[in-house]
Amino acid sequence: MSSADTSRAAFVAVDWGTSSFRAWLMAADGTELAESRGGEGMLHCATSGFAPVLRDHLGKLGALAELPVLICGMAGARQGWVEAPYLQTPTRLDALHAGAVGVDTDGDVRILPGLAQARADQPDVMRGEETQLLGVTEPEFSGIVCIPGTHSKWIHIDAGAVVDFATYMTGELFAVISQHSILMHAVEPGGAATDDGAPFRAGLASGLAAPAALTNALFRLRAAQLLGFEQRSDGAARLSGLLIGSEIAAARARFGADHPLRLIGAGRLGALYREALVASGFNVNECDAEQASRRGLVKAARQIWGARF
Repeated sequence: MSSADTSRAAFVAVDWGTSSFRAWLMAADGTELAESRGGEGMLHCATSGFAPVLRDHLGKLGALAELPVLICGMAGARQGWVEAPYLQTPTRLDALHAGAVGVDTDGDVRILPGLAQARADQPDVMRGEETQLLGVTEPEFSGIVCIPGTHSKWIHIDAGAVVDFATYMTGELFAVISQHSILMHAVEPGGAATDDGAPFRAGLASGLAAPAALTNALFRLRAAQLLGFEQRSDGAARLSGLLIGSEIAAARARFGADHPLRLIGAGRLGALYREALVASGFNVNECDAEQASRRGLVKAARQIWGARF
């Protein structure tokens, strides 16, 4: 990085996950000047410590000591660096910065809060996704946002405020079922969710049509192979279709399909969800997951350190 680039830096944005670390040196206009990433997520830092990891990555970025740092994600969890208490819904996304907590370390380091749905009938939490939501929505936005992942999130936003959300353990279920259930014999070793044409679409159609029959459909996947109707090579695609279809059917029943929908995705998983959502009747506007995190951190940083921008 050149000295000219360093002189443009306004702050450091950090997305600190359970198993990953991503940091960006950011200019005031939102331009990414440099990045540093690694596998030192929250689980790693539980034994090694958080401060040394951050110092190491700040050095790789060439960040000056006086630059402030804004963090989102699991570093603010109860078992993280410093707990950033959840803000409770309904919560305006442009008010996230008000819940940021400072870290007792060198420099000005702050962690954004997560969101909690403190309802006995629909308890739920998120940490990290709220920053992505801030990044892809305008203050007046009303609609639905879908964030696929290990724990997929569906969020209803009304005039810039999160009013309702739900988490679906779709990605984790795919891993558990394909590796630790009878269906491990129906999925190729190391198989991942794929968009392999007909098998995925068949599973998707089944999951969308009868989400309440998911456990029956899962066993049929194995039976179809034993009886020679399907091949093991198609197992991962059909399984991913079944799970994604049942998730979308449940979310559609809860949130409806009439609102604008923004999909925060990336790579193959984002493509799977885009196809599935379109097939389910949603009008999809797709946003890149990493860009969403960076934009959200920039928006919150401008609220916190406005004078620097």
